[in-house]
Amino acid sequence: MAIQQPSKGKDGAPPKGGGGATALLTARPKAKTYDLSQITVLLVEDSPSMQGILTSMLRAFGVHDVLAANSALDAQGLVTFTQSRKKGSDVRAIDIVLTDYMMPDGTGLDLVDWIRSHKDEEIHFLPIIIISAHTTGQIVRQARDHGANEALVKPIAGGNLAARILNLIDNPRPFVRAPGFFGPDRRRKDLHFQGPDRRVMPAELIKVRHEQL
Repeated sequence: MAIQQPSKGKDGAPPKGGGGATALLTARPKAKTYDLSQITVLLVEDSPSMQGILTSMLRAFGVHDVLAANSALDAQGLVTFTQSRKKGSDVRAIDIVLTDYMMPDGTGLDLVDWIRSHKDEEIHFLPIIIISAHTTGQIVRQARDHGANEALVKPIAGGNLAARILNLIDNPRPFVRAPGFFGPDRRRKDLHFQGPDRRVMPAELIKVRHEQL
């Protein structure tokens, strides 16, 4: 089943992206269809029932390859293997990491930290969606501050999960490196600020790199 959403551009141009995320235009001028059959998702979830639910959702979206890990430690092994062997004909690289927040052998935040601090760029810049049963804003802020691209709260609706995946494809954010932080730019909007600039971090300490999916 393809995922559809209204087109943003008048010319109906497909979303920018790579890594197997192919966008195809439908016959209708105001909609576009996303072909996610070439995307590989690593699902990190210790609950078998939730793992099954999320896998079914991803398959309904058209995602062909869903790799499952029961813990952050297992996920690290899978990421290391797939990204190092990505050029092999029988191994496909991971495009998106979807991880639970609370798990045995390390939390989802531990996995995010491991990915963002990895020396291999194929791992370093992986898009990450973190999911949690906790509804507090603190969890969302922690996910953002550790370098996750998106955050979702359980129970997860299919439409919300699809929206987060498509946002990674349509709206890739630049990566920012600053003292104590590396990850997607945490600012969602560019707002004009009137008043003195009180930021204590000089601009030369901040490095920006654009993400690609």
